[in-house]
Amino acid sequence: MRAGLGLAVLLILMAAAAAEHAPEFRYVVLGYVTDTAGKPLAGTTIQVVRDKTELAYAATTDAAGLYVVVVRLADESLGESLTVRFGERSTRLTVRFDPANHREERGTRLDVQGPRFVETPATFKATLNRFLAAPAR
Repeated sequence: MRAGLGLAVLLILMAAAAAEHAPEFRYVVLGYVTDTAGKPLAGTTIQVVRDKTELAYAATTDAAGLYVVVVRLADESLGESLTVRFGERSTRLTVRFDPANHREERGTRLDVQGPRFVETPATFKATLNRFLAAPAR
């Protein structure tokens, strides 16, 4: 009987772990970091902070200046704010997505262009698809 209970608990834990990797449990912030002349800044750090919990997530830009940060969020996180930091500068984002859609990735594109942050959520999916299709870095 205990073996059956142990197996049931194990299966529940495995199902919960699998759910953690589903699109409805993450929000992706990605974009490009460039200098004032438009040249990519490789090896720079971008930090995304979930304001509600103060939990920080970070990424380093690649040779093209691309960064990808995956934040742990779920349906109830709709409307929360995130602070994005680059060096001494920062900006706030509002988490937006369709809470009924659990198939598509959730997120936004936020570029750093010299001193400016430029959010273009409409280009998020295309940028993410290019990143996912690229050879391993």
